[in-house]
Amino acid sequence: MRLGVFGGSFDPVHVGHLRLAGCCCDQAGLDAVWFVPAAVQPFKAEGPVASDPQRCEMLRLAIASEPRFGVSTIEIDRGGVSYSVDTLRELHAARPGDQLFFLMGADTLRDLPGWREPDEVLRLATPLVVQRPGEAPPDSAVDHVLVTMPPIDISSSEVRRRLAAGEPVDGLLPPAVLEYIRQNGLYGAATG
Repeated sequence: MRLGVFGGSFDPVHVGHLRLAGCCCDQAGLDAVWFVPAAVQPFKAEGPVASDPQRCEMLRLAIASEPRFGVSTIEIDRGGVSYSVDTLRELHAARPGDQLFFLMGADTLRDLPGWREPDEVLRLATPLVVQRPGEAPPDSAVDHVLVTMPPIDISSSEVRRRLAAGEPVDGLLPPAVLEYIRQNGLYGAATG
């Protein structure tokens, strides 16, 4: 199986995450993409706002209609700081016949040398590097597959800010995720 691994906080998951995964599936011929919510991200001082079970439930709601997508709790189950190399090692050991791909933005590819064991990350998985329109192609000696994605100006931090301010988030979140956020009063959203 050609398996895409998409790590992040997903706090909350938004339509940009889903489009990125879809573009990678379509353009790289992936059989599946697994969303892997981090327990603790090594480059973010503050942890996620939503709890681990809440982030996982939002992911499940977001991908419910897409059979190619799944959620893996491998990093949450392991606990502690979530290093990609550890996750890829575990997946490789559990699924030795699968070809692993690691989804990332062009900015992440530039940061890769600062990761824990970057050479091992590259040995275990092929980077799928998403280039946004207007961005220069990544200037990297790393062997990777370039994926293009339509423009979408969205981030989880912007979604959280809008929800806390009572501003609209129409079109930024899957409807089931927005409903879950409102029902649980996450990110300062009005309950209803």
